[in-house]
Amino acid sequence: MPAPTAAFDPTRVAHLGGRFAPVTEEVDAVDLEVTGELPDDLDGVYLRNGPNPRFTPIGSYLFPIDGDGMIHGVWLSQGRARYRNRFVRTPALAAEERAGRALWGGLESMISPGADDGVPDDLVGTLKPLPDINVVRHAGRLLALAESDCPFRMGADLGTLAEETFDGQLPAGITAHPKIDPVTGELALFCYALEPPYLTWSLLGPDGRLRHGPTPVTGADEPRMIHDMALTGRYLVLVLAPACFDLAAAMNGGSFLAWHPDRGTRIALVPRDGGPVRWAHDDAFWVWHTVNAYDRPEDGQVVLDYVQWPSLSLGDTDSDSDLHRPDAARHGLTRAVIDPVAGTVRRTALDDARVEFPRIDDRSLARPHRHLAVAADSGRHPGLLSGEYDALRWYDLDGGGHATDVLWDAGDLSVGEPVFAPSPGTDGTDRGHWLTFATDRTDGASWLLVLPAGDPGHGPVARVRIPVRVPLGLHGNWLPTQE
Repeated sequence: MPAPTAAFDPTRVAHLGGRFAPVTEEVDAVDLEVTGELPDDLDGVYLRNGPNPRFTPIGSYLFPIDGDGMIHGVWLSQGRARYRNRFVRTPALAAEERAGRALWGGLESMISPGADDGVPDDLVGTLKPLPDINVVRHAGRLLALAESDCPFRMGADLGTLAEETFDGQLPAGITAHPKIDPVTGELALFCYALEPPYLTWSLLGPDGRLRHGPTPVTGADEPRMIHDMALTGRYLVLVLAPACFDLAAAMNGGSFLAWHPDRGTRIALVPRDGGPVRWAHDDAFWVWHTVNAYDRPEDGQVVLDYVQWPSLSLGDTDSDSDLHRPDAARHGLTRAVIDPVAGTVRRTALDDARVEFPRIDDRSLARPHRHLAVAADSGRHPGLLSGEYDALRWYDLDGGGHATDVLWDAGDLSVGEPVFAPSPGTDGTDRGHWLTFATDRTDGASWLLVLPAGDPGHGPVARVRIPVRVPLGLHGNWLPTQE
C-alpha cells in the first residue's frame, strides 16, 4: 500500500466515482415506484450504511474504511414503500459542514484540524469518527457502526442522536460487525486498538447492560486489523490476519497498515464464559467477512465458514493487488475446522467463485447453518471494481463440506449485500425474501430488489425505484416492525 503524498488527487480514486460516487442530497420520498408486487408479509425497514464523503476528501482515501456514514432506509408495509437517507452527523462532520469543506484527511494521511480551523477545542488534533460500515438494532438502540470505535445512536427518523458508549460501559467502542445470539439475545463484540490492550471482547445482554467485559484477549500481542467476527454457543471466533498497524510509520509518511505474511494468521477462540483463550495457528490469509460459525459437539471442534482472500489491500489509486483484480486468486468461500485443544486449523475450499458479503438467516447465527447468500461475479464484466458484483448466488451446504449453488445474473445491475427478511411466524430459510440495493450501470438508477427465498434464481418479485442513486457498499439489516 503506497504512502500518501501531498499530491493526492481524489479524481484518480476509482471508489470516489461511478457507482461508488458519494451523494450529498438528503431525500424523503413516499409511494415509491414498484415494478412487480411487494409481498404483504414485508413489514419493516431495510437499512444500509456505507462510506459517503460529505466533502471532497483531502490527503488520502481508502475504500471501504474512509468516508462519512450515510444510512439509506426503505420502509415497506402493506405493499407500499417509502425512502429516506441521512448522514451520520458526528461532531466532526458538523464542524466540516460549518466550514464548507473537509477538515480531516483520510486515515492514511493523518491530517486533522488545528486551532485556527475554527473547530471546537475538543476536536483539535483528533481522529475523525467514521461510523460508516454497518447499522444494527439492539436493546432498542439503532446504531451506526464504525470499524472499531464508538457507534452513533440514530433516531427512528435516521437523525443522529449521540455517540453511544452504552451508558459508559464501553468507552473505547465496539466492532463494525457484532453478532446477536438469537437464542440468548446477547450482543457479542470486540474492539481492537493501537495500544495495549490491543484486543478486547464484551457481551451485552438483550437489555443493553454489560454482562462481561471489556476483557483483554490474552495472547493478542500487537495491533492488528480485524473487520468481522463469528459466534458459536461457546466461543467468540476472531481471525487475526497479519494486517498490522504501525502508527510510527504513519506519522513519518509511511503506511499505517502493512501486510506481514511471515507472521501467519491466528484464530482466537474466546470462551463466552470467560475461560482461557484458545489459539490456533495457520498460514497467512485475510478475511473481510465471516458466514457463520458453530460448535461441533461430536468432537468439540469449531466450524467456521467465511470468504477467504490471499491478502489484504485497501482502495488506493493505482492498485493492482489481489483485492482489485477480478481475476484474483479464487478459493473464496472456505470452511475452517478449528481444534481448540490441538490449536490446529484445517481449511477446505467450498467454492472458487469470486464472492463477498455472505449472509445467512440471522436466526441461525452461532448454530449449524445450511443456506447462505453472497454477492457474486458472473464473469461477464471484467471491468468491475473491488466491492462491485453483478450477480447473487445462493449455496446449499449438505453438511459434508460440499456446496451446491443457484445463480441469479443481475445483467446491467451492480448488486450489494443480500439480507434475509424472514416471513413472520416461520422458521425456515425458504420462507422469506432476500433484499439488496442494486444500481444500473447504464443509467445510474438504483433499486431495492426483493427476491423470493424459495426460488431466488428466477430473480426479483419486486423492484422498488429509489429516488437517488445509492452508492455501492456496505452493510445493512432488515428490521421488522416491532410490536
